[in-house]
Amino acid sequence: MDETIPLDRIDAFVFDLDGVITDTASVHAAAWKDLFDGFLSARGGGTFAPFDADEEYRRYVDGKPRDDGVRDFLASRGIALPEGDAGDPPDRETVRGLGDRKNAAFLRRVRQGGADPYPSTVSLVRELIVRGVPVAAISASRNMTEVLESAGVADLFPVRVDGVASEELGLPGKPEPAVFVEAARRLGTDVARTAVVEDAISGVEAARRGGFGFVVAVDRTGHPDALRDAGADVIVSDLAELGLPEPPSVRSLPQALEHADEIRARLADRRAAIFLDYDGTLTPIVDRPEDATLSPEMRASIERLAALAPVAIVSGRDLGDVRRMVGVEGVAYAGSHGLDLLGPDGSTHQHGRELLPALDAAERALRPRVEAVLGARLERKAFAVTVHYREVDEDRVPELDAAVAAVAAEHADLRRTGGKRVFELRPDIDWDKGSALTWLLAELGLGGTDALPVYVGDDRTDEDAFRVVRGRGLGFVVRGEDDDRPTLARLALRDTAEVGRLLELMSAEIGATG
Repeated sequence: MDETIPLDRIDAFVFDLDGVITDTASVHAAAWKDLFDGFLSARGGGTFAPFDADEEYRRYVDGKPRDDGVRDFLASRGIALPEGDAGDPPDRETVRGLGDRKNAAFLRRVRQGGADPYPSTVSLVRELIVRGVPVAAISASRNMTEVLESAGVADLFPVRVDGVASEELGLPGKPEPAVFVEAARRLGTDVARTAVVEDAISGVEAARRGGFGFVVAVDRTGHPDALRDAGADVIVSDLAELGLPEPPSVRSLPQALEHADEIRARLADRRAAIFLDYDGTLTPIVDRPEDATLSPEMRASIERLAALAPVAIVSGRDLGDVRRMVGVEGVAYAGSHGLDLLGPDGSTHQHGRELLPALDAAERALRPRVEAVLGARLERKAFAVTVHYREVDEDRVPELDAAVAAVAAEHADLRRTGGKRVFELRPDIDWDKGSALTWLLAELGLGGTDALPVYVGDDRTDEDAFRVVRGRGLGFVVRGEDDDRPTLARLALRDTAEVGRLLELMSAEIGATG
């Protein structure tokens, strides 16, 4: 029976390399056998017992730093060697020398045959990334980057902790949990809300000792009892047996203000950066966008918060429009769904300018079709063409939908999106509110793991930002007319009044702990 990953209590995943991401555990085992059988034969003639590439591999070397594996296996045979020095030649009978000999044998095999990724692992990782769940790869091997590149999956794991990093940081190897803890630190997540996926007994033991929230053991050798005894929560023979739950709907999320203690605890631990959508978040949704004025109370709340922590307004409105509507100095602004950015220091950043002629053509094609529908309005933004249909009779909405679709089909370099009672055409480039949030964090000097990005939004276009903060920060969605849609937000707010209360809560906590 498939197991379901508890994403309600897990924010990030750390995957071991060999035997989990790539089918290289058998390559390691063969390289160890080559090493030890050759060493034992030379040492004991024809009377030695060969290295068992199953039992002894799992017990003494699997998942451990290379030198630890050499030392532990030889100790099991009553053999002690000098440690040696870094750079010992592979033919020298020291722990370092034998370790380098094994490494050379492993690399020869990988370079001859390549490294194959497990398709089910790749599928799971890609789905986690889509869900906004950050992932990391770890390995005791110094060759992790080469193996990931050989397998064609290096791009999936920008966060890595390998044998080189462990040595530089002085991290003890498995079964100590240090390598997993470092991976969680780099992801910006708490170990109690981080999952570990391992195939080695030592790795499962390490994750359990480290207090990780969910430990998955992949049993590829038919020894589930040993992995269970080591502390695995779930044991599978392949990650295809793990399933993801259906994304929660906006309606089903917990009420944010009922989790005030959790919010305060998260704010106390890290440096917060607050990102706020405008329409439907800071102001209620109205029939006419120009009527969505910010209340004096909400403006005052933003000003109080901005005096204590970095604040950015991220909106689908044009940059100049949202700056005018908010009217708060000293905050960053992102207009046009993040395509047009203004940092708090006045620095600017734009994406998609080369596609402005395509937007001009789309506007010319759409305008007469939109004006023919009573109540419909076409708004030309700097980086988008938006069709508003809030005041359109429902039986005429499909007509507008078809018109926007037809124009989109004529412009391959434009992307059709939507929101609350709007259809929209935007430049079809790899940039969105989540990209803008990432850029702003870097501009604010908060790209590290000690930052806590907080995003508050209400619309489908905000999901890109919720994806970015899903594992490392807090996402709040304001409920509205689309309550049944799936969301990557963590907690829900009933309305803009509760947004104001959340801002005051954050100001009070940051002011008290800052």
